[in-house]
Amino acid sequence: WALKNIPETEAGQQALDDMLTGLTREAQGIELSEDNIVALDWMNGRRTPYADQSVKGAIAGLTLGSTAPEIFKALVEATAFGSRHIVEHMKSQGLRIDSVNAIGGISKKAPFVMQTLADVLGMPIRIVRSEQTCALGAAMFAAVAAGVYPTVEEAMRYMGSDIEIEYRPDTERKKIYEILYRKYLQLARNAEIINHTNH
Repeated sequence: WALKNIPETEAGQQALDDMLTGLTREAQGIELSEDNIVALDWMNGRRTPYADQSVKGAIAGLTLGSTAPEIFKALVEATAFGSRHIVEHMKSQGLRIDSVNAIGGISKKAPFVMQTLADVLGMPIRIVRSEQTCALGAAMFAAVAAGVYPTVEEAMRYMGSDIEIEYRPDTERKKIYEILYRKYLQLARNAEIINHTNH
């Protein structure tokens, strides 16, 4: 939405960067409460595990006093809640997940987003230092195929990238996010009924 409404110029890009910096700074200062705005991250359809591109997002708890940073914070949290839903689904299938490794742009540029994700997931988020993680993984498999290393695990040991930073969950914030996550799931159930009624 922001990109559509800011000119694609150098000045426009600077305005977008300044806006995101300001929203992030103010969102970080908002006290976390179980009464905060809750958003649903279906702005581009729903992701795994129940992918459905026809559903729409939602924001609940708005008042005439709601601010742009509060809405921005709720959208960041919604993305984290959506990620938690994916992780919970994987765990229900018997997978053990103790931490998450993150790569790429947002993981390196947005500490607020990554700390929120760690708090919502209740597990460490480790940011991989390499800028070319996918290419590095392909090179590891190629090294095994070429016989340089006998196993992928061995290739990882010698070729793997180290961790740049680790975000650890805050236990007090996690307790409040448990309540907000339940509200997110309820909002999702309600939105699903509305979305499917409209089809």
